[in-house]
Amino acid sequence: MGKKVFISDCEGPISINDNAFELAGHFIEDGEKFFAIVSKYDDILVENKRDGYYAGGTLKLIVPFLKAYGATNENMAEFSNVQLVPGAKETLNFVKSIMHSFIVSTSYKQYIQALCDLTGFPFENTYFTSLNICDQCSVDEEEKQKLMEFRKTIIENPTFEILDKIFQDELLKLSVHEIMKNVNLVGGEGKRKAILYIINKYGFKESDIMYVGDSITDVEALKFVKENGGLAISFNGNEYAIRSAEVAVMADNTSLISIIADLFNKFGKIKVINFIKSYMDNPEDALNKYTVNNGLKEIINHVNLPKIAVITDENYERVVNESKTFRNIVRGKAIGALG
Repeated sequence: MGKKVFISDCEGPISINDNAFELAGHFIEDGEKFFAIVSKYDDILVENKRDGYYAGGTLKLIVPFLKAYGATNENMAEFSNVQLVPGAKETLNFVKSIMHSFIVSTSYKQYIQALCDLTGFPFENTYFTSLNICDQCSVDEEEKQKLMEFRKTIIENPTFEILDKIFQDELLKLSVHEIMKNVNLVGGEGKRKAILYIINKYGFKESDIMYVGDSITDVEALKFVKENGGLAISFNGNEYAIRSAEVAVMADNTSLISIIADLFNKFGKIKVINFIKSYMDNPEDALNKYTVNNGLKEIINHVNLPKIAVITDENYERVVNESKTFRNIVRGKAIGALG
């Protein structure tokens, strides 16, 4: 059996935050509402397969507005208040002790660095959106006012046509648009490319990858892993993630991710799928029947019992509804509603 690899998204499977949403709320006037509107615009562009546009582009689109409202590399890093999903630190420490482990995230570098500092996960094993709001990239007062007017227009008239004109036409006329060139986005296709880079760098097999994601930015990664025989898992995912994954985990803690990773590492995907099907029928029996690590079994006995499903056409709608319920409970409705 080949070397097994654990790769996870950050926000959702590991942390509760949506850092960009929170940054927008902190720096930009009425920023949470502004971010949610831009995020929906991002979803539409992805769904309509706009040429050259990939999921997660919201993190690039909001950068000029962050700059106009005073965000800097330093105060963005200071604002990164990482909140972990219960058990996530323990899961990361366990998984990295038994198999090659990586985080592939659309989050800004500043947030991923803060998460690594908190959890002890090796920063060199992370892939993220690079952002440099440098002092040299100045925004004059006239452009600040235009950006603030654009923000107001977007909030008052959040139609696709208006957002498209602002982001694809008006914004390109401003010098602040140059700041967006400092954003190296790891979202959508960028996550798939990161997985390919990991495979090529370390000589892994596609079928030996376990990937955990939860949103539209994970679609390409989940599809790639599933189509190549790996284990593609949605953790409290929305409809985008569940549509692309093979397995859905719905939980307010990460204990079952640890168990699945352990079984995948020891026995491979077929044994994991059999365990999941058994768990769907009788969780306690499955935990006793399969060779589950005793320490992990002890942990799961002291948390709210997670739900899990092998995703099919027949159970898709039910799984989406259950997963969204857990998503809103764990991350809150405002973040849970984001694509």
